[in-house]
Amino acid sequence: MDEHPGRAAWRVAMVLPLRGPAGLFAPSCEAVIRLAVDEINGRGGIRGREVEYEVIDGGRAPAAVAAEVGDRVARGAVDAVSGWHISSVRRALVPVVAGRVPYAYPSLYEGGETRPGVYCSGETPDVQIAPALRWLRDELGARRWYVVGDDYVWPRVSARAVHDFARHLGLDVVGQSFVPLGTGRVGDLVDRVEATPCDGVLMLLVGQDAVEFNREFARRGLGDRLLRFSPLMEENMLLASGADATANLFVASSYFRSLATTGALDLLADYLRAHGPGAPALSSAAESCYEGLRTLASLAERAADDRLEAWDAAVDGTAWEGPRGTVEFRGRRARQPVHLAVADGLDFDVLTALPAVVP
Repeated sequence: MDEHPGRAAWRVAMVLPLRGPAGLFAPSCEAVIRLAVDEINGRGGIRGREVEYEVIDGGRAPAAVAAEVGDRVARGAVDAVSGWHISSVRRALVPVVAGRVPYAYPSLYEGGETRPGVYCSGETPDVQIAPALRWLRDELGARRWYVVGDDYVWPRVSARAVHDFARHLGLDVVGQSFVPLGTGRVGDLVDRVEATPCDGVLMLLVGQDAVEFNREFARRGLGDRLLRFSPLMEENMLLASGADATANLFVASSYFRSLATTGALDLLADYLRAHGPGAPALSSAAESCYEGLRTLASLAERAADDRLEAWDAAVDGTAWEGPRGTVEFRGRRARQPVHLAVADGLDFDVLTALPAVVP
């Protein structure tokens, strides 16, 4: 796998959205990446080599991102790929990366990725959306849901899973609507929700699209009578939405900045110590980048050698303790605790750990 064993640095291409609706994640992600790399290097690096990273703009068209990453891999300029980016980018990257360098994909996603050399540690709908819907049904009586989303693979496949969950949980999906990613047409979604009797809205919107939806939702006074639930609503999105636009907004995630676990508190303390109180808001998207680098470091430690086949052989049972608690690969799938929180002004109040629901 390592075609240049004499090179001192172990280089990781961190693919982050520097533009588009998810661009508001990038400053926090870069700040956490610097922290994670320093932590790994303080423990001796990866396979005895100091880790260096470069950021590649994952906010462009997926084919353009794949072309740039593929070129770097072909030239031996990177030893691994990670970072927070959407599933459309992942689907474009896998064919140019798989079998050549390890690819740690830490973002929440729709599930189903099993190709060699690809290590997904993010949340999937069955352990994130399904148990949250059950809790919202049991505790708040929410049974009729309208699904809104951006029109690409993660929202589309997740929405199909929601229909399966609804049948299992005795819920009704009363409608669903999608808009092109980053076009700002979220007002169309609010129109349809407003016209449809429902108890809640399941949001599969990314970054600024979700922010604009929240603002328009609040402007029409819908927040007082309808729940919103999202598997992707991180701290920067909450800040950008504004405290007046987040009433009755519930979120399921493996990490919140307000999570009161030892690992989460340690990360927050280290982050503030490294970057100061004026740093970008520590967020779940940024923490995913931390998990991606931890995935690479943990697999490298267990693998017998540098061959990608050795990494694949080591993945089952790889585990570490971190901000999310215990993250463990079972087979080729990572498992970790998932929590439900409600927006409380400009932060999250963590309500409960969610048990797994398997429809």
